[in-house]
Order: sequence, then C-alpha cells, then structure tokens
Amino acid sequence: MIVENQFRKIIHIDMDAFYASVEQLDNPELVGKALAVGGSEIRGVISAASYEARKFGVRSAMSGVLAKKLCPHLVFVRPRFERYTEISKKIRKIFYEYTDLVEPLSLDEAYLDVTQNKKGNPSATLLAKEIRQRIFDELGLRASAGISINKFVAKVASDFNKPNGQKTVNPDEVEAFLEVLDIKKFYGIGKVTAEKMYQFGIFTGSDLKTKSLEFLETNFGKSGVHYYYIVRGIHNSPVKPNRISKSVGAERTFNENLSSEVFMEERLESIAKELERRLQKHKIAGKTVTLKIKYSDFSQQTRSKTLPYFISDRSLLLDTAKELLYQEKLKESVRLLGISLNNLNTEVKKTVVVQLKFEF
Repeated sequence: MIVENQFRKIIHIDMDAFYASVEQLDNPELVGKALAVGGSEIRGVISAASYEARKFGVRSAMSGVLAKKLCPHLVFVRPRFERYTEISKKIRKIFYEYTDLVEPLSLDEAYLDVTQNKKGNPSATLLAKEIRQRIFDELGLRASAGISINKFVAKVASDFNKPNGQKTVNPDEVEAFLEVLDIKKFYGIGKVTAEKMYQFGIFTGSDLKTKSLEFLETNFGKSGVHYYYIVRGIHNSPVKPNRISKSVGAERTFNENLSSEVFMEERLESIAKELERRLQKHKIAGKTVTLKIKYSDFSQQTRSKTLPYFISDRSLLLDTAKELLYQEKLKESVRLLGISLNNLNTEVKKTVVVQLKFEF
C-alpha cells in the first residue's frame, strides 16, 4: 500500500512587542518612544521593550541599568499584567472563531491548527492574514505570523518578517528553508548550544544536516535526536488545545539587595502567598519545590526538593523554601528570590491527530 504524503496547516501567531505595544495603545504619549516595560534606571529587569528601544540594543531580561546606558532617553513603565491578560483573552477569542485547536504558549503567542477550520478556507496563508488584520482592526495591535506544516517551522517562520508581517513555508520548501537558516535561528537552540555546535563546524541547517544521528545523539544526548529530525522538517508534535503547565511559580526583585536570610524569609512569605493563590486558582498541586536565587552580580542559582506528596499550601511551600534557603551559604547579596512548583498533579492527555494533504 502506498501512503500519500500528509501535512497539517499550522499558524504561529506572535504579537509584536506585546507589553510595550499595549502601553503605547493605552497612552498615546508613549507612541514612537523608546519604551521599556519593567525595571528602572536604578535596578530591576526589563520584561519587554518597544521596537524603538530595540534599535539601541535594549532587550527583555536585560537589567534596567544597562538598558539606560544603551538608550539614555529610554522611558520606563511599570508592567500591568492584568491588562495584558485582558487583551490576550480577546485575542484568543478571535483565534477560536477559526479553530478550536489553539495552543497558547504565553499571553502573546499561540499555535493554531487550521487544517480543518470553521471558516472552511483551504488557505492557511489567507487565514493568517485575516486573523492579523482582525487583531489590528478590533484591538489596535499588530501581530506577525508563520505558516507551515508543523509547529517548529511555523515558529521559526513567524520571526522572519517581524514586525507586522508573515511568512509561509510551503511543504516543498521546508528543507531548503531550514538548510540556509543560521543555527541560532532554530527555535530551541540557545546561545550555549549554538556555541557548542560552532565548535563542530555547524553554522547553518545545511551543516547540521550533514551530521549523522549517532553523532548528534553522542554529542547532544536526547536533544540530538530532535535536531536530526527538525532540520529535515520532521516535527510531529500536535497543537495541544489543553496545554498543561509543567510548573507554576512566583518571584520578586527587591529594591535593595538583601544579605540577611532573616529579611529573605519575610520576602519568601509573600512569594509563597502569591504562589498559593495561583495554584488554588488553577486547582494545581505539585511535589517538587524549587527556590530561585539571583545574586547582586546577576549570577543565578536554583535549589530543589521533591516531597513524597503533592502540596499547594503556602505554609508547606514556605517551610520547604526556607529549608532550601539554608541548604548552603549564600555566595553574594541577593536581588531576587522565586519559588516554583513542578512535578504537578496534572495529566497530559494524548491526542491523535489525523494529518491531511492540502494546498497552502
């Protein structure tokens, strides 16, 4: 029996500078200005930056101090996550008018499987364009999109024509598209892995494709198997409409560095309270508690403990976090503490997806 080639139609929608764009939408005085959401010129870490700020090298996860040096006229605003969540829900409502197979990755991006869609439109490219236009018309925000046969290629493609653009990688173009791609552009390959690949002479998808499965598995472990297949355009993970979080956490950056564990205990109490609220809201419990510590020199450390039972109560979270805090001596004064819970009591349901042949 001859099995015909089968594909899905996947769209990856990614909002452009979402947090910063929302702030500019709500406050027209900020339009056109170099804007950072979160952080300050004194301390703190930036959550998002407008495209005007990015031209100066300002990026998310950068310290406010460094950002201000790169862009002296940078404007800082406090994040308003309730507002971002409110708008994100409106964006998703638009998505669900096209398909029920929507997998949110965060407030500002999601995968949509439109192989079979509510509009009966066979063109994923036209659907993506229509969705982006509706987001702009109804909410005043711009989005970019990637369209292809699987989530990996769609995700990579959505970065190509940012901001406010889209790129379609047709089934017969996938391998050629990946072969010329810089290895740093491969979703999931971070700076450390890219540097390691450079040492093996892997700079592009084409270079990666020359390496055998055995070579990649030997040097990159289980990830090597993943790299072997994705560079060939093979990525069978379905869009999961009920995507379940693997961890839930809360953290705080302090106005002044803390050097006393006594003061840190007070902060951990408020963090544990917030984490308990999030867990109870989603009816989640977990077994593994992780304490995140970021020092004054920006180095980071995590300490974890797995319990024999599921917890979600703040007192148990706090007790375990305190135990981890005193597990070993702190290296420096501390600028941030966080508590997260994973090994959760959520079950991932396996979904069987039938892939159909189609035209883009």
